[in-house]
Amino acid sequence: MIRAHPIFRFLALALWLMPLLVVAETAEFPGRKIYPDISVITLEQLKARRHEVLVVDVRSAYEYQTLHITGAINIPLADEHFAGRMANLRAENMNGIVVYCNGKTCMKSYQAARKCAEANIASVYAFDAGIMDWARAYPGAAKLLGETLDNPDRLISGDDFRRRLIDPGVFGERVASSNAYVLDVRDRFQRDALGLFPGREWRAFLDDSEKLDRYIHKSLREGRALLIYDAAGKQVRWLQYYLQSKGVHKYYFMAGGARAYYKEMTDEFLAR
Repeated sequence: MIRAHPIFRFLALALWLMPLLVVAETAEFPGRKIYPDISVITLEQLKARRHEVLVVDVRSAYEYQTLHITGAINIPLADEHFAGRMANLRAENMNGIVVYCNGKTCMKSYQAARKCAEANIASVYAFDAGIMDWARAYPGAAKLLGETLDNPDRLISGDDFRRRLIDPGVFGERVASSNAYVLDVRDRFQRDALGLFPGREWRAFLDDSEKLDRYIHKSLREGRALLIYDAAGKQVRWLQYYLQSKGVHKYYFMAGGARAYYKEMTDEFLAR
């Protein structure tokens, strides 16, 4: 009997496993299939090279201020001058640039890397595991509300966040039937001419801490709950950290935000 050399058996096994590994990677990082042209950097690789590269957080300023990689620069992808700012960064430093966003299902890191490629900005990599995986793995190299995280137990779990979510229809019922204060935190670009609950709500941008604090203190002083909604149910997760730091316990978010509310109202109207 002819026996294959161990190295050939290893290569055969590797080739057999490769499709399984690709499927697993695609499931965990769906953006890699959508953006196959983007070079990515893993959690371990970024940890090893963090002081050799420029790390750029491409999320909103509010998300960055809530939780970010220590030493990261904030250049929001939504900034109309994003490509120009990234080009200036490249002109000042020839090190590799790593862009990141919220995590594995967030597409902003890939989109940022592609926009850089289109602007001929070389050596830009997407750290697509995102801030949450980084903070869990390396809490000593992450900043939460301006302070070193240190303990990953301080991160709010997905379950804790989901417990604060209310279906849009139920949210509307609570607005009508309770004495809770309603807060619209959509930004200037997301907000419509009217709020969802005219005469019953306050408006405050997430980066306007003075206004937010005024409403938070009023709700605490009067013992009223806060019912809060944003555009798509994503920004409120970061607001949760701020609310907890202020000692707020009675608060709920609209699941899916204003977008889900409009959809539910439209579906209900069409079903009549």
